Amino acid sequence: MDWGTELWDQYDIIEKHTQSGLELVEKYVKFVKERTEIEQNYAKQLRNLSKKYNLKRGSKDEPECSRFSSYQSFLDILNEMNDYAGQRELIAENMMMNICIDLTKYLQELKQERKTYLSEAKKAQQSLESTYKQLDSSKKRFEREWREAERAAQYAEKTDQDINATKADVEKAKQQAHMRAHVAEECKNDYAAQLQKYNKEQNQFYFNDMPLIFNKLQDMDERRVRKLAQGYILFSDTEKHVMPIIGKCLEGITKAGTNVNERNDSMAVIEQNKSGFERPGDVEFEDYSQGINRASSDSSLGTPKGPMDLLGKNRSKNFWLFSKKSKFTPERSMPTVTEDFAHLPPEQRRKRLQQKLEEIAKELQKEVDQSEALGKMKDVYEKNPQMGDPASLASQISQTSQNIERLRGELNKYETWLAEAGGRGETLRYRSHTFNNNGAHDVYSPDGAHSDESTPDASQAIYAEFDDDFEEEELTAPIGKCTAMYNFPGASEGTISMQEGEVLAVVEEDKGDGWTRVRRNNGDEGYIPTSYVTITLNK
Repeated sequence: MDWGTELWDQYDIIEKHTQSGLELVEKYVKFVKERTEIEQNYAKQLRNLSKKYNLKRGSKDEPECSRFSSYQSFLDILNEMNDYAGQRELIAENMMMNICIDLTKYLQELKQERKTYLSEAKKAQQSLESTYKQLDSSKKRFEREWREAERAAQYAEKTDQDINATKADVEKAKQQAHMRAHVAEECKNDYAAQLQKYNKEQNQFYFNDMPLIFNKLQDMDERRVRKLAQGYILFSDTEKHVMPIIGKCLEGITKAGTNVNERNDSMAVIEQNKSGFERPGDVEFEDYSQGINRASSDSSLGTPKGPMDLLGKNRSKNFWLFSKKSKFTPERSMPTVTEDFAHLPPEQRRKRLQQKLEEIAKELQKEVDQSEALGKMKDVYEKNPQMGDPASLASQISQTSQNIERLRGELNKYETWLAEAGGRGETLRYRSHTFNNNGAHDVYSPDGAHSDESTPDASQAIYAEFDDDFEEEELTAPIGKCTAMYNFPGASEGTISMQEGEVLAVVEEDKGDGWTRVRRNNGDEGYIPTSYVTITLNK
């Protein structure tokens, strides 16, 4: 069934239907555009939300929180939400490209095609109407001429019967009647020819021309519907294509939640805030009646002076765990920050000094590498003067040498402070470097012999004491054993990894810095966090 056969007389209906179909395409395109705007706004709001709650680098809250798994997981969630927003933007972009732009272009083609078909239909209709007018004109002329011929014949017959009419009048009337009859016959033949022509064109119009145009409009409309259906499917498929990535984002959020470890966070709080002080001892009785010297509670067994000095307390006052709240003043807010970190508790001071040593060692290594590069460049210039003037590097070599000497001084200074703080680094060794005339550095071994070894990594230099201790000392007898309560990676130099439930031999007790020296059955030794194990000492 087709429109040309079944709807041959429904031109207005077909015209209206095809127009409403094009309007539906326009409406769908507008709908998808508004959907893309919603997606883009949604993605923008998600990005702004992630940015709002993501701490900026260098924020004062970041260093304290960055070690906690709950904080890191929250940052992972924010990153996943940012990626999720990117997928929403991709959905909007693909919908705009594959649906809106494509359908808009196709719609313009359909409009032009429909306009062409309707124009052809109007031309065929106008041609048929023109032929019909010619038929009607020839029909009216034939009717008029035939009536005139009848009147002429009647007049000739009447004249012939009139006894008063002359023979000439009779002949004239007969000739006139004959002429009218001949003209009427010609009009009849012309009318018959016009009628035949019109019937032929009408048959062509209703059985060929218009059915063909209607079928073309039907084909066009079916293609429109098919294209629109593809647009409907793309509306879904566009989002389906990014679903796997969105799923990965959601899996990442789930993984972030499972990565939270409350025990590790608690251990991080201990490691980050442990002061290293021991609990205050008993306050001694001061008997004024016996004239005993008024000694402060500082002399009591095991009572350190550190906490009181640190917190700015008067020695004659007791050390309280919970300080009373007072109005904030710059003088009361924080103790004075010193270069040797003496304002910090012992444990935190040792950590900060070790961290500072690592930073200085890395900077020193960088300067040494730069000096070595300048020396090589100077050698090249001396051998190939056309490449550059060796004297032009003198200022840079001099500046680098000064920087190295300055960093050496700082390194020694912080090593001394670390030794004073009782940290594991008081025997820190860092091989010295000398510089030849070219600015390159030479490495000397402890016995004074020249060596071509490269400078040790800065972080390794900081913990060189551990390896030296293990190599030089004989194996000591264990003083007990310990069982690991948590996993420990042992990534730093001088430490040793352990798995939960592993039993290790205790070689050296915790000296107040939070680390215990242990040994495996295979002879491997290293330090582990004391809070990560349960220790049982030999009696």
